[in-house]
Amino acid sequence: MAFGENRVQLIGRLGDDVAINHLQSGGRVANMSIATDESYIDRQSGDRVDRTEWHRVVTFQNGLVDMLEKHAKKGRLVYVAGKLQTRRWRKDGEDSDRFSTEILLVPGGRVQFLDVRHEAA
Repeated sequence: MAFGENRVQLIGRLGDDVAINHLQSGGRVANMSIATDESYIDRQSGDRVDRTEWHRVVTFQNGLVDMLEKHAKKGRLVYVAGKLQTRRWRKDGEDSDRFSTEILLVPGGRVQFLDVRHEAA
């Protein structure tokens, strides 16, 4: 019997418009890059240091891909909830594997845009 929980939640800004790719199976995949910012005080200099962490987010869910295609634009503030997944692959001509850890939006996951955009009436 397996025990554990694999869950991640982020609030950050989209680094670019969502990228939608078509799969050979006929489905689609949406890929996003989300930036989270944090800061700390450097102990030696006393200066404030800002740091940005980039997160890859992916989903294969048709309804979610449709919604992201319409609304996931660069700079938007977004909340995502999903699970961590690490993929392994090997590039042609290379002897070693490459790894990529990303947030997978699965059924039960969530995406919510937090910035409010007011349109003129």
